[in-house]
Amino acid sequence: MGLHGRQDGFRPFMDRTPSVSAELEGSEDIAQARSLTRSFLACLQAVHGLEVSVRAVWAIQLVVSELVTNARKYAPGPCLLTLKAGEEAVEVTVWDSESCLPVARSADPGRVGQHGLEIVTAVCSSFEMHREPGGKRITASVALADGSAGNEAGDQVC
Repeated sequence: MGLHGRQDGFRPFMDRTPSVSAELEGSEDIAQARSLTRSFLACLQAVHGLEVSVRAVWAIQLVVSELVTNARKYAPGPCLLTLKAGEEAVEVTVWDSESCLPVARSADPGRVGQHGLEIVTAVCSSFEMHREPGGKRITASVALADGSAGNEAGDQVC
């Protein structure tokens, strides 16, 4: 029997991995990145039928905001944002032209600012940094489901 004829609720993952990328350069980058993220997550729900919890929508947008903000603040030139969905998580990757890897600072509730890396690593299931020719690549993975599914992703764009 073909996969479409199964009655046990099994659904194969999409034929191609959904992803979206954008080159960001300018003062509206963070808002554009968040909007792209909301659209991508809405598409995962509406078109691909993936469960995306309210927490995941919030966490993925937060990770995108923090990573794009850091790229725009500390690296000259544009940055590249890529969102890629797996069956259970979204991978957020930001490439920028600064080869120096960020360093997580120790927690300090009295410090104003520079908590971005702490925040990102707290909400992610995995976090990696790699130097590359001409810059660095930071990849964070955020689980899509956490038992509190909702549809807060916003407008759909596929």
